[in-house]
Amino acid sequence: MNEKNVFPEDLPGAARVTRADQAGGPEVFTTVETPLPEPGPGQVLVETLAAGVNFIETYQRSGVYPVEYPFVPGTEGAGTVIAQGDGTEGPQIGQRVTTTEAATGTYASHFLVDAAKAVTVPDDVSDDQAAALPLQGATAHYLINSTYRVAPGETVLTHAGAGGVGQILTQLLKAKGARVITTTSTPEKAEIAQAAGADYVLTYDTFADQVREITKGEGVSVVYDGVGKDTFTGSLESLGVRGTLVLFGGASGQVPPLDLQELNRRGGLFVTRPALHWYLRNAEERAWRFSELFKSLTDGDLTLSIGGAYSLSEAGRAHDDLEARRTTGKLLLTP
Repeated sequence: MNEKNVFPEDLPGAARVTRADQAGGPEVFTTVETPLPEPGPGQVLVETLAAGVNFIETYQRSGVYPVEYPFVPGTEGAGTVIAQGDGTEGPQIGQRVTTTEAATGTYASHFLVDAAKAVTVPDDVSDDQAAALPLQGATAHYLINSTYRVAPGETVLTHAGAGGVGQILTQLLKAKGARVITTTSTPEKAEIAQAAGADYVLTYDTFADQVREITKGEGVSVVYDGVGKDTFTGSLESLGVRGTLVLFGGASGQVPPLDLQELNRRGGLFVTRPALHWYLRNAEERAWRFSELFKSLTDGDLTLSIGGAYSLSEAGRAHDDLEARRTTGKLLLTP
């Protein structure tokens, strides 16, 4: 232990976690008390203010993605630093932080995270905003600033415009001066996408033809596709010459193998399959992305949609609502 008072005397003696002891439906979750996690070197212990719920966690809980049980889901959360491990630099005790890279599950009253992966939250950003922003916000930021850097005046196609990433993408793209075409599955979701600022909201069944009409046959510069199997061919058909398809997810399933000659035939296209961890490689990159996202929030260029807040013991209900598509916007858990 270093000479700092890294373990205050008034720390709680236990944490509460919501975990799955076996694979199954939302009913497998239980909330139990466990020993308070102790931060190792370079880590901080965070008292949770709110944690983000993400669809990947339903796959982990159900056994679609293999994990070790008992399993505490969650890598995304915001809270207050209450203890530091030896030699830790970065966020100090008492500061609010947010992360999408927690070392232990954030479906808990307390979680651990490497200090280098914890971003200090400005005073003018609320607890709910801090918890709702990291995963979807950082994803949208890297997509439009790094994977394909969108310029003012470009026409862009995104999918699932009413989803968490979709709404943020649209707002940040409009702030850049882009023209945004998006897709949704219902009239209600179309209204959400329009409220986020989309210029055109299309249905999935004919979107490629409609994109060609909107662009007078030219196609778009880039497609951001998190849907995958059901939209991939249409996304290719929507691109202009030398356009880029950014496949960043597979909500409808994985894309089948692609004959690369198809890219040549369609106009010398580019296809890439990024993931967030390749775009948060160091503290400097992390700080850049979050500083711009926080500024977008405080300047009013970005509004986060909170679809619901649940207690830790209601994590099963949150998963059930998420899997049944009964919600829009970000779902949060609060201790």
